[in-house]
Amino acid sequence: MTHFITLIIMLVVMASPTMAQTEPPSPTVLPAQPMAPAFESDVIKGDKGDIKLTFIGHASLIIEHSGRVIHVDPWSKLADYSQLPKADLLILTHEHQDHLDTVAIDLLKKPDTSVVYPEFISQQRDDGKVFKNGDSGEIDGIQIEAVPAYNIMHKRENGEPYHPKGRGNGYIFTIDGRRIYVAGDTENVPELKELKNIDVAFLPMNLPYTMTPEMVADLATAIKPKILYPYHFGETDTSIIVNLLKEQKDIEVRIRKLK
Repeated sequence: MTHFITLIIMLVVMASPTMAQTEPPSPTVLPAQPMAPAFESDVIKGDKGDIKLTFIGHASLIIEHSGRVIHVDPWSKLADYSQLPKADLLILTHEHQDHLDTVAIDLLKKPDTSVVYPEFISQQRDDGKVFKNGDSGEIDGIQIEAVPAYNIMHKRENGEPYHPKGRGNGYIFTIDGRRIYVAGDTENVPELKELKNIDVAFLPMNLPYTMTPEMVADLATAIKPKILYPYHFGETDTSIIVNLLKEQKDIEVRIRKLK
């Protein structure tokens, strides 16, 4: 009888809401937030602040200064541009798909984004300001000069240059007292050898479409940038340009992930 009473008491206690054991609540699991990949970057000292250069790859660059973001030739094959800073200024050099990517452009544009491109691209877009070779102007406090970008030596089988004269642009940006030259797709054509006071130069080295290392060395020796970034270099051996310019003590050659 005693055992029976004890059993009844135990059952009552276990059934009591205040005494029943419950599982602790499961923690709330939030979906993982996508993170932008880390890209190489350098900082150049301007007159009043830092200029950050981020190397997305190929011909795609980001230039940042004083909270302003410039994207050059964004290509969605290289990055998820939805995870990168929106563009205050968007620069396009020419119409080839690795330089004119509407997916990347649409992801980067804001209602107040300024877009700059050559006249030839105006046949496809009407959302920007046209710069012809030789044009210059100021946009959002940045002085922009459009310079020629074309082939003389390298041509298609039909004899047409990969980049005909007058169709594409290179650009020189003056940002906080520093002149940054982004050449686009070009060879070491005569007009470019007249450029002066270049602090930073991005020169393409992607055969057969742009320059050989020897052409890059020739152009770099003529314009004497303080810093040279070979870019858009594909499978070209970058050690060649380093060796060709090793006696040019005033030119610092920087190799970054710009294949």
